[in-house]
Amino acid sequence: MNAVVLVVGEGVLADSVCGELSGQYQIARQTDFESGIPDTTDVALVLQDAWNPAVHHNAEELLRATGTPWLPGFVSFGEGVVGPLLQPGTPGCYQCADLRRIMAGRDRKEMWEIRQQLQVQGRVPRDVAASATGLLQMAHLIKAELQRVLQGDQPNLEGRVLLVNLKTLNSSRHSFLPDPLCTVCGQLPDDSPAAARISLQPSPKISIDNYRSRSMDDLSKVLAKDYLDHRTGLFNGKMYDLVPPFADASVNLPLFFGDEGTAGRTHSYAASELTAILEGIERYCGLEPRGKRTVIHDSFRNLKEQALNPIKVGVHGKEQYAQPGFPFKPFNPDRPINWVWGYSFLEERPILVPELLAYYSLGGGEGFVYETSNGCALGGSLEEAILYGIFEVVERDSFLMTWYANLALPRLDPSSANDQELQLMIERVQAVAGYEIYLFNSTMEHGIPSVFALAKNRKQKGLNIICAAGAHLDPVRAVKSSVHELAGMMLTIDEKLEANQEEYVRMLQDSSLVKKMDDHGMLYGLPKAEERFKFLLDGNRPMRTFDNEFKRKASHSDLTDDLQDILKVLRHLNLDVIVVDQTTQETRRNGLYCVKVLIPGMLPMTFGHHLTRLTGLERVLRIPMELGYAEKPLEHKELNPHPHPFP
Repeated sequence: MNAVVLVVGEGVLADSVCGELSGQYQIARQTDFESGIPDTTDVALVLQDAWNPAVHHNAEELLRATGTPWLPGFVSFGEGVVGPLLQPGTPGCYQCADLRRIMAGRDRKEMWEIRQQLQVQGRVPRDVAASATGLLQMAHLIKAELQRVLQGDQPNLEGRVLLVNLKTLNSSRHSFLPDPLCTVCGQLPDDSPAAARISLQPSPKISIDNYRSRSMDDLSKVLAKDYLDHRTGLFNGKMYDLVPPFADASVNLPLFFGDEGTAGRTHSYAASELTAILEGIERYCGLEPRGKRTVIHDSFRNLKEQALNPIKVGVHGKEQYAQPGFPFKPFNPDRPINWVWGYSFLEERPILVPELLAYYSLGGGEGFVYETSNGCALGGSLEEAILYGIFEVVERDSFLMTWYANLALPRLDPSSANDQELQLMIERVQAVAGYEIYLFNSTMEHGIPSVFALAKNRKQKGLNIICAAGAHLDPVRAVKSSVHELAGMMLTIDEKLEANQEEYVRMLQDSSLVKKMDDHGMLYGLPKAEERFKFLLDGNRPMRTFDNEFKRKASHSDLTDDLQDILKVLRHLNLDVIVVDQTTQETRRNGLYCVKVLIPGMLPMTFGHHLTRLTGLERVLRIPMELGYAEKPLEHKELNPHPHPFP
């Protein structure tokens, strides 16, 4: 018996498809869903000569409820859209695809507003660019996909949309990811203490000297395919920068409030592109909860027995909150806020963390503190993500400790690392960009190898000083990472420095003008700012070898063993490691985990000199003496008053 195909819609596209299918299948034709869905329907086609979100939303509800496979086809601003094919029990829906398509476009705000208007408007006139030839081409494509479905062949449009240029008739397929926040198909579990509990599992390394559990060769099979697509992807573009000394690639994360670029820097553009995608996924996961639904909204006073005291992670000072126009309000223990569950390794129990500390809180509003990507990390296992989250917290803490306390760090001799790749990297930076690399051991009391890296320009033009930092159990890896970061700023923004030099000179004279992330790095591009590095660069201290400065530890074959070693040291120092799992459906599909790590007491990186966070963090006063850099504990008035140089 022939299959029954329900065609819902009116117009040229619906007529053309019915004409193509007649004689092969039983056609049930309806202009809308008012008469319901025939019980005998095998597949439904919802076809419009225009973009009518209200019709598709209605179709989604009715056809999903009956378990009927269906395929949308419509025209949107001169482009034909076919798909996705929506089958019962498969993730993703029409609304997910529509959202991804809108978000990947440059005019996403305007398109979203139009979509909202059309949703309310209901009936939409035929798109003026819906030519008869173009609609006939769409009809052929819809027929071909329908035949694959009814014959039991692999569909082309499951998890994909087909876009047709109605002028040229060129067509292309584009994958999309289900949206975990989708109001139609999203099924986020409620956040809970049980879900936050972490029991560390084995996480074997790729090799004894590789601190990752997944290889780039393995990840290369899924990263670009699943996440990068210029029409429907989580990332909608990529760019290679040929100017810096090393291979620099970036991908674009489209957001409603702007585009967010994330970079990868390695020795090959292919690897840099993959690294940029991983960085972008990490950024995406940290923007808002997409893996669990926040359910607790209450005051700290009511929750204090099971919640982190936000003062312990550092807040702004009273004088900062009192500034006119300051974007944040002092923490009020009686004011209800959103809380998410994390896990405290020190207390070995789930703990509530303010949502604005577990995710980005750049917008101000009802927030009490500025929080960025501090401690966010992605890994091929949960344990790997936690390990690298700790590295990032430590890296930024050691950098800020060095700056605020004016620590005269030991300078490292790069050649003593006995690493040919590192030596060639430094020589390339000198030959190609004209910078000399200075490396300093910034390891703090916990002993996790950390480096403060500085590049000094030997040319007449360009940024004078560039800074970066790194932390890793392998100090050579920490150094290589920091050198890649330094190189990423070389030669690329020299013209910006020249064009805006007067502005940066004013920042040098008035630190309150340092407002944005870029301002920090650009300020220290000025030769006049070099005097602020005297505590590091002055003196005739002999360079130290890597063997002198870093104690070689036995290497484990499992990342979890390395993580356990670090947790044991931090526990001995009474430093907690709190982990919030930010993993989403989009990452879990490929075995990737994302976390936010907070270590109360360590200094969080902030950008904008007015947004420094030192209140509640006494380590910056105590540790310099404990490490032998000072004879007594520091006072706040002794701390470096200048904006930090982290770019």
